[in-house]
Amino acid sequence: MGYATLEDVLTLSGADYTAAEQERIEALLPLVSDLIREEGKAYGKDVDALVADSESYASVAEMVTVDVVVRVMRESNDGEPMSQTAQSALGYSVSGTYAIPGGGIGGALMENDKKRLGFKRQIIGSVTLWP
Repeated sequence: MGYATLEDVLTLSGADYTAAEQERIEALLPLVSDLIREEGKAYGKDVDALVADSESYASVAEMVTVDVVVRVMRESNDGEPMSQTAQSALGYSVSGTYAIPGGGIGGALMENDKKRLGFKRQIIGSVTLWP
């Protein structure tokens, strides 16, 4: 079971994908869903149970799945996977921002995605300084 469908990606991304790209998206969707499941296990969360219990959490899981798939699809297959680049002429400078820092599908689930899924939360604690 995946958290999003091809129609979700096409509708929510607003991009026009070719037939070959749509086949790639269909292949990516179960992989990304499994990535989210396994990452949830690492944080002690059963994502499938959370999706079944809450309609809003199911929407968040769908949104994160679509975001990750679109991020992977933005990677260039014919060069460096950069989302933006800048070049200078006389300073001989080239800089760029990678679409997925760390690269690959496994690195596509970013810290913000984990926070949205509730895997990471800020913990407030105190330390007693006297005995």
